[in-house]
Amino acid sequence: MPKKRKIRVNFKKNRGKRSRGGHELRQAFEQDNLDQLQSNERVSGKGELTRKRTIIAVENEEDGSEQIPLDVDPERCHIGRVLSIVGSHQCRVQGPDDEVYVCAVRQILRTLSQNNRNAVVAGDRVLFEPAPGLQGMIHRVEPRTGTLGRGSGRSQQLIVANVELAAIVIAAVSPHFKPSLVDRFLISCEKGGVKPLICINKADLVDPREMQPVIGQYANLGYDVFLISAETGAGIDALRARILGRQTVFSGQSGVGKTSLLNSIQPGLGLKTSGVSDDSGKGRHTTRTAVLKRLENGGWVVDTPGIRQLRLWDVIREEVEGFFIEFRPFVRYCRFPDCLHDHEIGCGIKAAVAAGMISTARYESYLKILSDEDE
Repeated sequence: MPKKRKIRVNFKKNRGKRSRGGHELRQAFEQDNLDQLQSNERVSGKGELTRKRTIIAVENEEDGSEQIPLDVDPERCHIGRVLSIVGSHQCRVQGPDDEVYVCAVRQILRTLSQNNRNAVVAGDRVLFEPAPGLQGMIHRVEPRTGTLGRGSGRSQQLIVANVELAAIVIAAVSPHFKPSLVDRFLISCEKGGVKPLICINKADLVDPREMQPVIGQYANLGYDVFLISAETGAGIDALRARILGRQTVFSGQSGVGKTSLLNSIQPGLGLKTSGVSDDSGKGRHTTRTAVLKRLENGGWVVDTPGIRQLRLWDVIREEVEGFFIEFRPFVRYCRFPDCLHDHEIGCGIKAAVAAGMISTARYESYLKILSDEDE
């Protein structure tokens, strides 16, 4: 018998503002009549009212996950895949007939996404009910597999779902290479069950020997590294073969050439591109939302907006060391079991860095992530 659990979720948000009665309190202070205030007068710090509803969650006996049974007629619905988000509550969904529907998201799905900033993301497989005029309503989001996301306020912002590979695109020159950002991407990939590929674009603008320290640093850790150029086509064939038949998201800073790479992998995708700002040296945002595209030779790719900062989600400080592969053999030599490898004495990690067995750049990146510091 599957276990059931009651969950209280917001039914309707921002239905009305709570009255604070501030004018009466000010008058009492001015007239020195605080004792005349009614005993039931209450000054609330809450800004807005929220109504709640009770939802019954049923545990999946196979994997232990919780599912919310919704009142849906499966005979009237189709399975589709979300291609992109349109506005705040609509998205483009490709149906089984390859037609693209503009679908709204059912209210209950939005209220159930308590820990996620967005209820539906590009790549989601959804159950939707079609309507005339290629419109529709999304009733259910199928369980997700590989995801890539980041923290946003007190919730998680998913970038894409149901992908196998994540191409982390960096530039050999302009915008400036941020090791800490790459390492945050690697952690996010491991959290989401996605295999990372490190793609160094604009290789035609530098001597390849200059990039060997970066290539060797990550290749020696077992990561796939590609030195490529969207301008000349160098390395594109190898990358194209790697993502053939797979679901791949391309992500990285603005201006590193993610969209240009995709246009090189398959000419005719028609994705817009732009360069780097001359004033700031940073990339310009061309892609405004994640867009899912099908490749002619098999597989899907997702072009995503540029990211300048990536705050990790659901990773505490004590867990960070576990995502740095090269730290693992040396943790046992730390004097203290709760060592954070920062200021402690007798630290095995710091000793390995001093001995040249751990990259100084990676260790500095670890310290930035540990202190939640951006470059």
